[in-house]
Amino acid sequence: MRLLTHNMLSCNIKGVVNGFPLQLEVERCTVKEVAFNPDFLRNIFPKIEWKALHDAASQMGVTELPERADPSMLDSDDFLRKFHHALLELHLEEGALLCPETGRRFPVTKGIPNMLLHEDEV
Repeated sequence: MRLLTHNMLSCNIKGVVNGFPLQLEVERCTVKEVAFNPDFLRNIFPKIEWKALHDAASQMGVTELPERADPSMLDSDDFLRKFHHALLELHLEEGALLCPETGRRFPVTKGIPNMLLHEDEV
């Protein structure tokens, strides 16, 4: 699961108010090269919750992202490459996503998050 996907997921258990961002429980992560596309990064940047991306990347051992980011940074090739790496090349292969409100654990197996809810959570 890429951090792009992680940045779009939230806990949808009935009654949960604060289901984003999901915390990562990392057992195994990998890096998979992806073609660098600065235009894609500039277009997706406004849709990214930066703190969630920064924290998730840190949990996966990537610490070179700045704590805060603004659109002016999109002119920097160095920033774009770090953003690209964290967003698109880091993959959570095995682990879990944890709801920040309930602590509910959603397993990630072979890079696929299982976000299915139990009957009493719908």
